Amino acid sequence: MAVSVELIDALKRLLRGHGLTYRELATRMKMSEAAVKRMFSLRAMSLQRLEQICDVLDVGLSELAAESARGRESMAELSEAQEKALVTEPALLLALFLSLNRWRQQDVLAQFSFTEPQWTSLLIKLDRLGIIELMPGNRARALTARNFRWRRGGPMERYFREHLLADYFADAFDGEQDGLFLLSGSLSVDGVRQMRQRLEEVVREFDALLIRDAALTAKERIGVSLVLAQKPWLLQLFQQYRRSL
Repeated sequence: MAVSVELIDALKRLLRGHGLTYRELATRMKMSEAAVKRMFSLRAMSLQRLEQICDVLDVGLSELAAESARGRESMAELSEAQEKALVTEPALLLALFLSLNRWRQQDVLAQFSFTEPQWTSLLIKLDRLGIIELMPGNRARALTARNFRWRRGGPMERYFREHLLADYFADAFDGEQDGLFLLSGSLSVDGVRQMRQRLEEVVREFDALLIRDAALTAKERIGVSLVLAQKPWLLQLFQQYRRSL
């Protein structure tokens, strides 16, 4: 069948929102990249192919139709008000984390102390904030891009600096899944630029792994956080030795 332009555009938006390339989609569908590109360009998709793509994206046909009607890009960044609401209510922030990582309601209720009405209430709040769309059966469809970023200098970044940074570094990084690397040195401007590009590559790789593992059950995944940073910096305790210019 010839799939409508609106449905194709919706699929493309969802692919971008999940950070999924045609090549990665082709691998998941056991097709060649050229065949996938041709399928999208010609809009020559059978219902079976359409359902396969929806399975890869973990969305239903009704959700795809809703996205087609909505006709807008996924959010790459939350608003100031949305971030403020999240940092004001930690349970809401947890609900967003679990929703974005596709936790099923039964897994949430089994591993966290929420009752079903409490969990439903949190999802409704996220829906009203415009961060997720609440679907039947308390399924949440993220309205953010998979790899959305917190606002630079926004409420979440300030909250992390003021409340979470010390907590993050409080325990030793000596576990099997841990890693802490403190590196300092002097580089050229070009060297600094190359290091930033490498950090951005790590970010993209992390996003790709999130997508790859999203279909696993909650028990098969481990919550992990990375802090990647780079800037010209000298320890404050060294500042006393600087010459005044």
